[in-house]
Amino acid sequence: MANYRIAPSILSANFAKLGEEITAVIASGADIIHFDVMDNHYVPNLTIGPLVCEAIRPLTKAIIDVHLMVEPVDRIVPDFAKAGANIISFHPEASRHIDRTIGLIKEQGCKAGLVFNPATPLHYLDHVLDKIDLVLIMSVNPGFGGQKFIPEALNKLRAVRARIDACGRDIILEVDGGVKVDNIAEIARAGADAFVAGSAIFSAAKDSDPHRYDTVVGALRAELAKV
Repeated sequence: MANYRIAPSILSANFAKLGEEITAVIASGADIIHFDVMDNHYVPNLTIGPLVCEAIRPLTKAIIDVHLMVEPVDRIVPDFAKAGANIISFHPEASRHIDRTIGLIKEQGCKAGLVFNPATPLHYLDHVLDKIDLVLIMSVNPGFGGQKFIPEALNKLRAVRARIDACGRDIILEVDGGVKVDNIAEIARAGADAFVAGSAIFSAAKDSDPHRYDTVVGALRAELAKV
């Protein structure tokens, strides 16, 4: 079976108890903390920055996967690397020099990812697939949590999976948007091996039980085991 990774998006977490949320969701069996950065410019929302990343870094040894929905991207990359990010991903439309941005991320000691919106063509991968560590397919339009999965993303996942398999490199294929218990298996069959889920996980429970996310993460794992 593929090495499937579940990546809760803290965009949907309770920010008044963010440290507790992260500790609880990792204890439930999640693998990656997905950290959504929005600038109210590239996307119509404003979220969190490097100081929050720095604050949560000591709370977990899990991978922190920073998704930059900002424009331009280069200025903020070193700040997130210093704050403890492990992976930094960006949208090709937000960089004037994609190869240079990838190089900057790598120079800072992080893995680099490229993110594709629902209508963004995959040709940006043609000359950089040998340099990146992650491809993130957005199955919603970025900016807000709780949106419905766009089915066309399945075709995009299949196309990227074929490219990754052909190149022979160990590249994570991540999907973000509308991932739930009832569709995660179909998404995995299309080629994804990392699954960002926000509201599907963090809306599952609102109490102080440290094991409150065990049920939903377990259900996601059970569906993946069927693939």
